[in-house]
This record gives sequence, structure tokens and C-alpha cells, in this order.
Amino acid sequence: MKHISILVLKEAVPAAIVDPRYMFTVINHFYEQAGKDPVFDVQLVGITKQVSLINSVFSVNTDCLLKDVKKTDLIIIPALSGDIRKALELNKEFVPWIKAQYKNGAEVASLCIGAFLLASTGLLNGKKCSTHWLFANEFRDMFPEITLTDGTIITEEQGLYSSGGASSYWNLLLHLVEKYTNRDMAIRASKFFAIEIDRKSQSPFIMFNGQKRHEDEPIKKAQEFIEANFTEKISVEDLAVRFAIGKRHFERRFKKATSNTPAEYIQRVKVEAAKKQLESGRKNVNEVMYEVGYSDTKTFRTVFKKVTGLLPTQYRSKYNRASTN
Repeated sequence: MKHISILVLKEAVPAAIVDPRYMFTVINHFYEQAGKDPVFDVQLVGITKQVSLINSVFSVNTDCLLKDVKKTDLIIIPALSGDIRKALELNKEFVPWIKAQYKNGAEVASLCIGAFLLASTGLLNGKKCSTHWLFANEFRDMFPEITLTDGTIITEEQGLYSSGGASSYWNLLLHLVEKYTNRDMAIRASKFFAIEIDRKSQSPFIMFNGQKRHEDEPIKKAQEFIEANFTEKISVEDLAVRFAIGKRHFERRFKKATSNTPAEYIQRVKVEAAKKQLESGRKNVNEVMYEVGYSDTKTFRTVFKKVTGLLPTQYRSKYNRASTN
């Protein structure tokens, strides 16, 4: 039987504690229905016996205290809420315990922006990680030694797991069920919880907001220029000349400041503008393409799918209500 420790953190999102507990206990129920022994020993673990959440709207009673758990197989770090730095400070007592358990063979899974606490352990240094797309810039700013994977729902590396934004953590839970049991059980769970199994990307949900939390003023002005002139054809060479920086030096500085190359940034700004028009307007895909500065249909479709994971027509059908009427 695998021992699962779901951490009851201060400032945690209540659902991110309840949902994994529900998932793993339902799997136990499936096994019991088949006349087999349960496979998971699931415990809510905290610093105190009771933890108040959301300004005391909810209270969670823990099954055991952190100091009493000497050995576990899987640690679930729930999503956090509110001010991230404050939440990390409030939960710093968990960090040495997580590190010790990982060293002792436990695996660790963070849900959504629980990735910030996992990152604060140092275990992810030099590795890849996923988190909610809305907090991507803040994560990169706080943990530059970690490679944040844009758009990915599940990241797994050396027994460390992380999920993308919000409800995408259900896909990570399914992934863990499959790993610790089998594919058939994961499929059964996906049907029970009405989860699309094997969903890999949160790209269609990402709203691009360029990283401007840096001190490189010429690069910040270049970003603002791109955002104000996305309808035009913009080249990296033109930007370098406009801001009087050598092309290679400009590219290096831009990448360092924004985590995107200039070409990627231009693409993402244009695609974000296209997404907004496809979501709410009545223009067809070609009209939108021209309005955001593309003239070649194949190039536009390729770039749009690279960024969102969907073709423009698919995106419009999915998110524009008028297109379904």
C-alpha cells in the first residue's frame, strides 16, 4: 500500500486538498468493489491539528502532524492562494521535511501554484516545472534556476511532478493514478470524474502578458513598441536599429529580460491579438490574419497552432459563441 501525504498548507486552496483526497479514496473504492485490498493510505498532514483557510471560512482537520510522519511514498503540495511570498513564509516549516522525505525515496507532486513551495525547496533547481500560466513571470523572477515549461499541463522529472493552472491538476492526479496502479484504473477514474485523459497542454487558455518586471529600459520600450504596432510587419533588425543596439546584443538582452526571443515575443503579441478577435468578433480567419500583420495563411496557421495548440478555425469554434449559432 502506497502512503500518500496531502499537505494542509496555510493559504492553500481548499479544493486542492479535497480533490486529491477524493481521487485516491475513490480509487481505493474501485479496488474494494472488485474484491481487492485498497492501494492507497491517504492522510492529510499539517503542522497543527486544525488549519483555517480563506479567512477562516473553511477549517481542515488533519489526520496527523508533520513531525509524526517518518516515511511516505508520495507528497501532494496543494495550490496556494493570496500573496505568494507571504504563503511561502507561512509554510517554510514544510520545506526541510519535504527535502528529507524526497531524499528518503518519496516522490513529490505540486498542484498549480503549489509549484512555488516545491521550487523553494531547491529540489527543482536545474529541472523543468509547470505552474499556472498567470504566474509564469513571477515564477521565473523568483526561481531563475528552474526551467518553466510554458503551456505544459504535466511535468515529471526525477520523481518531482508539477501541474499547470487551476483544474489541470486533475490530469496530474490521473497521471499519478496510472503510475501507481494501471492504465485501466486511470481510464475508469477519468470517466468517473469526467476528465479528459491525456490532455497535455494549457496553451489554449494562456493569455499572454509580456514579462516587464526587469530593469532593462530599452528592452521595455521595445516591448511596448511591439505591442503598439502588432498590426505591422516588425523585424528584429528593425527593432535593433530603432533602439540603437547591435542585433545579436539586442537578441541576448531581450531574451534575458523577457524569457522570449524578440521573434517569439512578436509572434505571441500578434497571436494574443488574433485570439481576442476570434473570441468575440465576426470576422473570418483571413480578415483577422491580415489585421494582426500576417499575409501568408500557412505561416499564420503554423504560428497560431504553435502558440495555442489549436488551429485558428478550431480556436474560433471553441471560444466564439457566435460561431456556434
